[in-house]
Amino acid sequence: MHAATGTGKYERLLARCESLAPVPTAVAYPCEATALAGAVEAANQRLIVPLLVGPAAKIAEAAAEVGIDLGDLTIVDVPDSAAAAAKAVELIREGKAEILMKGSLHTDELMAAVVSREKGLRTGRRISHVFVMDVPTYHKVLIVTDAAINIAPTLEDKVDICQNAIDLAISLGLEKPKVAILAAVETVNSKMPATLDAAALCKMAERGQIQGGILDGPLAFDNAISKQAAETKGIKSAVAGDPDILLAPDLEAGNILAKQLTFLANADSAGMVLGARVPVVLTSRADSVRSKIASCAVAKLVAHARRSGT
Repeated sequence: MHAATGTGKYERLLARCESLAPVPTAVAYPCEATALAGAVEAANQRLIVPLLVGPAAKIAEAAAEVGIDLGDLTIVDVPDSAAAAAKAVELIREGKAEILMKGSLHTDELMAAVVSREKGLRTGRRISHVFVMDVPTYHKVLIVTDAAINIAPTLEDKVDICQNAIDLAISLGLEKPKVAILAAVETVNSKMPATLDAAALCKMAERGQIQGGILDGPLAFDNAISKQAAETKGIKSAVAGDPDILLAPDLEAGNILAKQLTFLANADSAGMVLGARVPVVLTSRADSVRSKIASCAVAKLVAHARRSGT
C-alpha cells in the first residue's frame, strides 16, 4: 500500500490538533496553485489562519487557476518574493503570526530572511531541519535530522540539532524521545569522526548538556532500526529497534536516508525548520497534500507547546 493512502501515523498527529485553536501563519509568496492550495486546505482543516504575503494579483491568479475561493483570507500585498520573505518574517517579529510557511519562493530566499542578523528570527540555538516521516514499514512517526541545512555539522552543532529534534518530539506528545545517532558501525573508531561525535553526544546527555531524550550511538542503521540486528551484534540498547529520531552524521547521509525512505519505502515526509523563534514549514512542490497538511499539523503542535511554555 502506498503511504499516500495513509498508514494512520499522520492522522494521529491531526487528532492531537483537533482541540487546539488554529494558529496565525505567515505564508511567504503563495503564488503557485499547489503552494496556495496547501495553505488553504490547512486553513479548512482549522490548523492555521493563513496571512498570504505576496503580490495580490499573482495570488488571485493562482487561486483562479485551481478554483480556490480566497473568501475572507487576509492578503498582505508586496511586490515580489524577496519582499514577501521579509514581510512574512516581520509579521512574526510583530507577533501577528506564530508560524512561517514557505510558499512558491526558493527555500534559500526564505531562509535568508529568517537568519538575517538584524531583522531575522534567530535564537541562541543553531537552526536545523527535520523530516517528520510516516514510513509504512515502521511502527511510528520517525524524525530524520539534519537533511537540509547543516552540511558538515560540528559536535556543538549536533548538540543543537539533537535538542531541536527532541523538543519537537516532545511537542508531538512523546515523553522521552529515543535518539539513534547514526554511523556506519556501532563501535567507536577514531578514524570515523561520526562515531566519536556519537559517543560524545551520549556522554553529554548523561551530563545534562542535552535534555529530554534517551540517546544511543554510534549505531549503524540496521542496529538502530532492528532490535534483532542489535542483539545479534551483542548491543544492549534502550533505543535499538524503537528510535523516534535518527540523527545523521552529515547532511548528505541524512538527505539520502530521507529520500530513499520516500522513494523506495513509499514514506510521506513533512519538512520543518527548527531553532528559529517560530517553526518554519518547508514544503516542496513535489509533496503530497497529506504531507503538507502534516507539516502544518506539526507546526501547530509546536506553536501551542511554545504558548504553554513546554
